Amino acid sequence: MTLVLWIYRILFIPLLLVIGPIYLWKSRGRTGAKSVFGQRMGRMPKLPAKRPEMKRVWIQAVSVGELLAVQPVIDALLADDTVEVVLTTTTITSQQMAQDRYGKRVAFVGYFPIDFWPWASSAWESLQPDLMLLTEGEWWPEHLMQAKHRRVPVLCLNARMSDRSFGRMRCVRPLLAGVRSGLTRLLASSDEDAKRFKALGFRDEQVTVTGNIKVDIVINRITGEEALDLKKSLGFGVQDLILLGASTWAGEEAALLRVWQNVRAGSDVSLRLLLVPRHAERRAEVEATVKESGAKYTLRSRDKIAESVDVCIADTTGELQGLTQVADVVFIGRTLPRHREGQTPVEAAGLGRALVMGPEMTNFKTIAQGLVGQGAARRVGGEDELTEVVRELVADPAERASMGAAGEAWHQANRGAFERTIREIRQAMGRT
Repeated sequence: MTLVLWIYRILFIPLLLVIGPIYLWKSRGRTGAKSVFGQRMGRMPKLPAKRPEMKRVWIQAVSVGELLAVQPVIDALLADDTVEVVLTTTTITSQQMAQDRYGKRVAFVGYFPIDFWPWASSAWESLQPDLMLLTEGEWWPEHLMQAKHRRVPVLCLNARMSDRSFGRMRCVRPLLAGVRSGLTRLLASSDEDAKRFKALGFRDEQVTVTGNIKVDIVINRITGEEALDLKKSLGFGVQDLILLGASTWAGEEAALLRVWQNVRAGSDVSLRLLLVPRHAERRAEVEATVKESGAKYTLRSRDKIAESVDVCIADTTGELQGLTQVADVVFIGRTLPRHREGQTPVEAAGLGRALVMGPEMTNFKTIAQGLVGQGAARRVGGEDELTEVVRELVADPAERASMGAAGEAWHQANRGAFERTIREIRQAMGRT
């Protein structure tokens, strides 16, 4: 194990020299970029000494999706006056959301340090957590070694293993000894994920199936009047039907524009397109794509109250749940080939929307299978099939309603992961 760790540490140096300049280049011009680097290099503030009965929990939520998923966990921990929370994220957009929501409620909000030995060590020395909570697949060897060295339990919440990751991990199974010894508990999202973790060498007692806490995500429903006002602010009419591209990735906006144009051309229904790119910083790229199509459009961040348009680009953060509630058909992003990983369909299902997704959703495999099996979602093989399915759903309000009801039923039936997760966390803190 020591040899493997030292090889990792040595190889990380040239890797850092390669990715460092790329990271700096990609971060240019982003709001708040300058504040990232110190914390990413482990320069954390030294927090006040804890009271004897106090437990300090470090939660790492990579991006907006993970941050929203762990929101109930954070709220539950903060309700205990003997627990304080340190919250880190990786992306700038999730950092902004974390500051807005928790900046005044937690001990510290910052960026997760890069997994480089001196930087990880410095961060752990400053933060001194009693428990660390990681989300999904955040298995950073150096941070896990810091936790093991300091005898700090590490729980991985919502732990999952995509097809691609599982294939890769099996090839390096012998090198995972440090990860296996550093992770105290894996709270698996599904039985299939649990089987995969055990196949990688994790002991039975390390793995517990708690379910996917993203199913328990807090859903704040808006009123009918609020939905109409939101619809108008986007530049859409009250009677318009809305096709939503939820958390889209590169190439999917152009495909959805073609789908929308084709469906609209052969229908008497007034169909509008609402694009919500997964990364708001792609706004210029997405705007250029929409502009090239010739569609009349608006940019949400620039035009808070829009004139009548065909397409709205919602390049904002934290609005997807509300925007979903004005949609009639929701396409789940990151699923059209070449993409196969998928973004979460849970919110849209819980909100009773008709869902359409690409052929693969490796990051949400079990959830996608459940939704399709219950009749809440449809899979499409590509753009042509997507066009036909959207055309059918736009013309059939009864089918949209049936799919929406099935999604809500699936959502209610699969809740409960949050309570199981909280029990595991309290046990790890010695609070039963």
